[in-house]
Amino acid sequence: MSVSTAASASLNELKASYEALKARDLKLDLTRGKPSLAQLDLSAGLLDLPLSADHTSADGVDVRNYGGTDGLPELRAIYSELLGIPVPQLLALGNASLTVMHDVIVHSLLHGVPGNTVPWRDEQISFLCPVPGYDRHFAITEALGIRMIPLPYLESGRLDVTAIGEHLQDPSVRGMWLVPMYANPGGQTVTPEEAEALVSLPSAAADFRIFWDNAYAVHHLTDAEPAALDVLGLAAAAGHPDRPLVFASTSKVTLAGGGVSFFAASPANIDWYRLHAGVQTIGPDKVNQLRHARFLGSAEGVHAHMRRHRELLAPKFALVGRLLAERLTGHGSWTAPLGGYFVTLTAPTGTATRAVELAKAAGIAVTPAGAAFPYSDDPEDAVIRIAPSFPSLDDLEAAISGLCDCVLLAEAELAA
Repeated sequence: MSVSTAASASLNELKASYEALKARDLKLDLTRGKPSLAQLDLSAGLLDLPLSADHTSADGVDVRNYGGTDGLPELRAIYSELLGIPVPQLLALGNASLTVMHDVIVHSLLHGVPGNTVPWRDEQISFLCPVPGYDRHFAITEALGIRMIPLPYLESGRLDVTAIGEHLQDPSVRGMWLVPMYANPGGQTVTPEEAEALVSLPSAAADFRIFWDNAYAVHHLTDAEPAALDVLGLAAAAGHPDRPLVFASTSKVTLAGGGVSFFAASPANIDWYRLHAGVQTIGPDKVNQLRHARFLGSAEGVHAHMRRHRELLAPKFALVGRLLAERLTGHGSWTAPLGGYFVTLTAPTGTATRAVELAKAAGIAVTPAGAAFPYSDDPEDAVIRIAPSFPSLDDLEAAISGLCDCVLLAEAELAA
């Protein structure tokens, strides 16, 4: 049999397998990093806490009333220990850290920031965007008219610190998105050396800010539980105390739709945030914060709770790794993260869009190809983000097996 005949036979076999996949009428979702129902049930007790008889915070505030814009001190103390940040530099806010990130950028656009009182909107503004990265970060900057500069990771998976230093000579570069622990979606974790370099690099803009989104600071998938880096301390020691803006939340710790967000920064940045946020609100949901403080109890209570999450999540990540190895070895590569919520599949160049399109037609919803890049522009058309958390193990196996079928068929079609 000639090579062309063999290739045709393989393509026909893949098409037949794909038609069989479509005939199964699947309705599976790998799009977003949502906790599963079993994970949400781990925090069911959060809603059962009897607060009616004792609704006073540690500092004597009646949580049912206005005020307390910094958030409850007992909850801030728990996350102070988890994030390695002094309590006075850490605020507990509303249910979504993404909202805080958006508001911080809007305040910067309208009012400027410490180090430069000229509103960002009056100047050309650019953000560095490590790729692949988090689509919702990119959506914020695009919606607010900020130019995004893609910054590919090195082949080793490390940040390209040299390229970052070169970009910082451009005075328009005022911000950088970064998920320092188990990055979304690649799973990379910033090393202490990288963190020290990021806060030390000279910048043409005195008000350059790193949006340090510590979304997965406690979301470990192995027995190794590395502590969050003290980026604020490193920045202060480097002479750039205002550079990092730290964000975190309990969204994938307790209830995704009813958590607590956190914002941390230098004293100057905290005062700046209080000034502008004070026009916006007269206090967060302190009732919810009190529930969280009592439910979680302590930093060790958070770690114990997250180990229960790991018992549910680790088998799913192991299943994804096994299926990709069985089906796609020689047809792409993928990450094996030690924490977080995603696996990044790098399919053969030029196939991601078609593979996602085939998966959708077969009832398998996958994050759109290109979503992990600014302006949804993946120059290689190769990256597919997989979110294993929400489906059951059986549904996950069906979804990953089906996605592999789609990748192989897209590759065969491209080669035909």
